[in-house]
Amino acid sequence: MDLVTGAMGILAPKLLELLRHEYNLQTGVRKEARTLAQELEYIDAFLRKVADVPWDRLDEQVKVWAREVREASYDMEDALDIFLMHVEIHEPDDDQSMLRRALKMIGSLFIKGKPRHDIAVVIQGIKKQLQEVAERRARYKIDDSLVKPVAATSSTMDPRLAAMYHQVSQLIGIDKSRDQVISMLSYQHGSTVKIKTVSVVGVGGLGKTTLAKAVYEELKEGFDCGAFVPVGQKPDLKRIFKDILLDLDKGYYTRNNLNMDELDERRLIEEIREFLKEKRYFIVIDDIWEKPSWEIIKLVLVENNCGSRIITTTRNSEVAKETGEVYKLQPLSYYHSRKLFYTRIFGGEGKCPGVHSDEVSDKILKKCDGIPLAIITMASLLTGKSREVWSEIYNDIGFGQHKDNMHVENTMRILSFSYYDLPSHLRTCLLYLSAFPEDYVVEKDPLIWKWIAEGFVYKKQGNGLYELGERYFNDLINRSMIQAVEYEHDGIVEGCRVHDMVLDLIRSLSCHENCVTILDNNAEGLLSQNKWVPLLSFKLLRVLAIEDCQFKEGCHIENLGNLLHLRYLSLRNTTVSELPKQIGNLKFLQTLDLGRGQIKELPSSIVRLTQLVCLSCDGWGCLQRVPDGIGKLTSLEQLTIFFGNGYDDDEYKNNVRMFVKELGNLRELRVLHISLFFVDESVRRFLVESLRNLHKIHHIKLESSEFYVDVERAMWKAAGVMLPQHLCHLSFERLFQFPRLPSWIINRLHHLSYLSLRVNTIDELDLKLLGSLTELRYLKLDQTKGTATVDKINAGDVFFQKLRWFVMRHVMVQFQHEEDLTFSFHMWNGIDPMPFGSRRNNSCSLPSAVMPNLQVLETAVFVRALKDGNGDCSIIGLEYLTCLRKVSSIIHCRGASAIQVEETEAELQCAINDHPNRPTFTGYRRSEGEMALSVQDEESKDNSLPTEVEQEGHGKDKEYEEDHDKDENKDDEEEGEGEDQKGTSMRKRRRTED
Repeated sequence: MDLVTGAMGILAPKLLELLRHEYNLQTGVRKEARTLAQELEYIDAFLRKVADVPWDRLDEQVKVWAREVREASYDMEDALDIFLMHVEIHEPDDDQSMLRRALKMIGSLFIKGKPRHDIAVVIQGIKKQLQEVAERRARYKIDDSLVKPVAATSSTMDPRLAAMYHQVSQLIGIDKSRDQVISMLSYQHGSTVKIKTVSVVGVGGLGKTTLAKAVYEELKEGFDCGAFVPVGQKPDLKRIFKDILLDLDKGYYTRNNLNMDELDERRLIEEIREFLKEKRYFIVIDDIWEKPSWEIIKLVLVENNCGSRIITTTRNSEVAKETGEVYKLQPLSYYHSRKLFYTRIFGGEGKCPGVHSDEVSDKILKKCDGIPLAIITMASLLTGKSREVWSEIYNDIGFGQHKDNMHVENTMRILSFSYYDLPSHLRTCLLYLSAFPEDYVVEKDPLIWKWIAEGFVYKKQGNGLYELGERYFNDLINRSMIQAVEYEHDGIVEGCRVHDMVLDLIRSLSCHENCVTILDNNAEGLLSQNKWVPLLSFKLLRVLAIEDCQFKEGCHIENLGNLLHLRYLSLRNTTVSELPKQIGNLKFLQTLDLGRGQIKELPSSIVRLTQLVCLSCDGWGCLQRVPDGIGKLTSLEQLTIFFGNGYDDDEYKNNVRMFVKELGNLRELRVLHISLFFVDESVRRFLVESLRNLHKIHHIKLESSEFYVDVERAMWKAAGVMLPQHLCHLSFERLFQFPRLPSWIINRLHHLSYLSLRVNTIDELDLKLLGSLTELRYLKLDQTKGTATVDKINAGDVFFQKLRWFVMRHVMVQFQHEEDLTFSFHMWNGIDPMPFGSRRNNSCSLPSAVMPNLQVLETAVFVRALKDGNGDCSIIGLEYLTCLRKVSSIIHCRGASAIQVEETEAELQCAINDHPNRPTFTGYRRSEGEMALSVQDEESKDNSLPTEVEQEGHGKDKEYEEDHDKDENKDDEEEGEGEDQKGTSMRKRRRTED
């Protein structure tokens, strides 16, 4: 369904669905249904034309007519849904006995008699409504008055033109961006003779045109000729080529006796190419909206090895990637935002009267979020206003509230260009976001499932519903309409924010379209009975999300089973502990989200929800039972189940075994996340065998609270498991332990971005295999104790190129720059002879060819072994990790003196303090109770040992490590994901943050 066209787009398919099924419709009814379907398609097409016209340019009669048609379409859809639901409810269940099914089918012949009669009434009702729609369309000549006349005034001019004519002295906060783009275009940044293109990308109002113009003015004197040409949403290619030729040489047409009106596009391209063939040129192509336009425009850009340069600007990141090297323009800093704000109001920051509150100014600037257009617009609203009015405007700060202001009008128009450039299905998805509050992080997965439930996402051949919805989500990000929010550990997008300016725009449009109504926006806490009862009167409700609240006593959910049209039901983070059996009546339910809740048992009726695509029950260890037959939910694409502790109950254990065995029937699964308290050999075997059948899986996370068990390769080979190559997330944390890196699993997963395994040891070949995973962003290898070195690594090699988060808490690492200008990566277990050496090229400032994008490093430091090898923490090479933001270290204290431990911590802190990013540092002491009393005591102890032991290097430490493996297993339980917990007497947390 499209909010911009109402339900018109899906009414025709639903009518045709009636014809496909055996509803024994009379011949006349069938014919009318087909005719109505055609008429609905015509109206839907016309509504799309209406939706393409900006709201302020629509004729008032057209607005009224379109609104009435949309409302009528919802009524028509409701009538059809009620009929289809009535038929669906009385269909016999597959799991009934043959006798019961036969009796029920005989009974349904009588029950369905009325629906078959009712459908004729429904179709007649739709026909009557369509006739009224058509009559009004003809009576008021809607087709002829689609767009109201526009006066030829200055207000109709493109408000973006002003950005091209700012004086350089008026620009604030642009110097850094200008210099960065100039650097990207410079000879030092690439070839001196090849053509070079840089594409500036960012949201509307960010200053892309202003930046491109500033760079153009700075550099154009160094070229033979230049041009600065805007493209726009609906490009006139002939006009663009004329403008390029005129900008390059204003006298070209006169000298060559050319009539511009007689030149077609092909001739203009030839003329431009002829003019540029031996010239060094600099051309800016501003405001490109689509790839096809660029494909034609770039035909004039001759590659003549003269060192020409091109800048393009766009709001679409996909277009930017197509045109050249991408420069993502960032919002203004707080300093420059404040400077621009006060300059626009008072003529300068120092001229601000003291009566104006910094607090109000800061709140306003926070809302503007560094977008120059927003800052200028807000400044225009506040100019000449008193301090009290500033506060009032902030409290009522929506841009839509001040449309009489020229800057506000221009701002909304600039943003609306992006909105009306969206295809209708993306507009619908964007308008849906108007229901969320400001500065709210909207989680990606629930949002996509809600889009699906509302009917915004249609299933297409070869695509799952979620996959298609995710494509819509990414399109909105690429078009700069929403801002991506990433997981810190792997850079995968977890959700989005909507900029306040865009939110104001879509709220205004949603109001016009009558698609979102917000009630009790500030209400929170307990859900009372008097609010719950009216909710159940919405029989046609599709999406119901009751989240983050407690139910008062006496507030029941049994009646949820009566909301038969529900597609999406969320009781996330509520006090609900039991679902009604009637939930099995929700035949159309697609998403059931019970996350972070207190559900103890999923009712057996849940296996009747055959349209369910997403089931999430990741409560706080409460779930004790999943019904048998979960394998019947064959439409499931996403499954999250966290079992609670069933202790030694045999029924609980058998239920877990049956559950994991049935997983193999869910062949549509894309995401599987399971947490188990009980795991035995049969559970592991069933899991492995089930994985064999999940050919569409993208995301696997299996975890357990049981002790780790070594996994033999034979189990995997016997099951014939070949994980699909498109797998991007793999975590077997706390479930399987591999003696060696399972290369037979990993070596074909070229799209893997997240990997978490428990591996006893790895070697050089394993490191090279992991380093070759080009998409890997997060790597955690738990309990790994190996020593390995990979050397001769060049900047052009693929070695952990995209890795952002590296976790190996049982080894120490070193990044080393060699004399031959290559890099080496060392991994040391603190037991074998230390492979580290002193840094051979301490003066090198080159970024590492190893993990160049690493942001978080979690490793070990073996104090005693490090000191025995005459090493220190200054040799780790943190300075080569130019993106580093956080370091976490396990400080192994066993056998070292207190002074040595403190020295090591100080060395590590010094290395971190010297890093230009000033990353945060968290240190954890392990085996602190087993430190040596003093250096002298340790030395005298060493001198009493036989010579043979001295020559064995760290053999004594190796025995020590083996004796304490069990202690380390216990420590791992404390670490897990919770390194931020309180320390114990055996471990001391030290944290320094700058």
